[in-house]
Amino acid sequence: MGEVKRRFMFLLMALFVFLFVFLSAMLFQKGAEGNAGYAGVTICKGCHEGHYESYASSIHAKKAIPGNPANREACESCHGPGASHVEKGGGKGTGIFTFNRKANAEEKSSRCLSCHEESQHLAFWNMSRHKSAGVSCDNCHSIHAGKDKNLKDPEPVLCYGCHRAVNFQANKQSHHPINEGKVRCSDCHDPHGAFGEKMVKADSVNELCYKCHAEKRGPFMFQHPPVDENCLICHTVHGSNHTRLLNKKTPQLCQSCHELRGHPGTPYTKFDSFGETPSNKLVGRSCLNCHSNIHGSNGPSTHGLNFVR
Repeated sequence: MGEVKRRFMFLLMALFVFLFVFLSAMLFQKGAEGNAGYAGVTICKGCHEGHYESYASSIHAKKAIPGNPANREACESCHGPGASHVEKGGGKGTGIFTFNRKANAEEKSSRCLSCHEESQHLAFWNMSRHKSAGVSCDNCHSIHAGKDKNLKDPEPVLCYGCHRAVNFQANKQSHHPINEGKVRCSDCHDPHGAFGEKMVKADSVNELCYKCHAEKRGPFMFQHPPVDENCLICHTVHGSNHTRLLNKKTPQLCQSCHELRGHPGTPYTKFDSFGETPSNKLVGRSCLNCHSNIHGSNGPSTHGLNFVR
């Protein structure tokens, strides 16, 4: 009976040893397959030291952040396995993914979105104007930039690279203080997409303007219809050669609506501005000399109805 027991124990131990060796081999093979094709960050650094140093100074190199490239394959988390790149002797775009102009914009963005897709800032990226225009993440951001939000340039210089008309408008005599740094493009627009037109951070233009110009919101006893409808009926956004970002100079702006009523109904032109008897309606603030509560009035019925202070 003792002999049988010894043989049974021997067979049981042999079975355990076999299972241990078998499972170890399987795990080793799986690990080898998992690391297949990756060259390692040390080899990347050997050839691309400058790029590695800029990556190391960015937030993507912080191991304290779960899921960061630093906790995975570092450089190869974004550029893909680099073993083939090394075997072929290197070279731009050889055996590895590079974020260059020839690469498809959607493919470049997809590599960023593999980590950032769940970010609340990218909730509307798929419906954004930037995506439909073929703009990819690396047009504005660089993992090697090491700057605020990994932007390639600060605002508004970065935005001006594509929006040159806005750059021109922001240099006009009346403009929002964009170049002075008091207002940023991203204060009004969401570059990653929004429901509002022009990717504005509000449901309407007026709601966006009221965030800074709350005194224009009202409610007023006497409302001026174009104020309620859209601020852009009278104002331009980025810059104008007329005071207060107006689309036209008063009284021409006012007479876009009020040409057949009031005093007088004749439109004012340049002929009323010069000569021996220039019109007194073109002096100073023109219509606004009297009608100063143009955004709305709470004044007495007669004065308030005509937006007179």
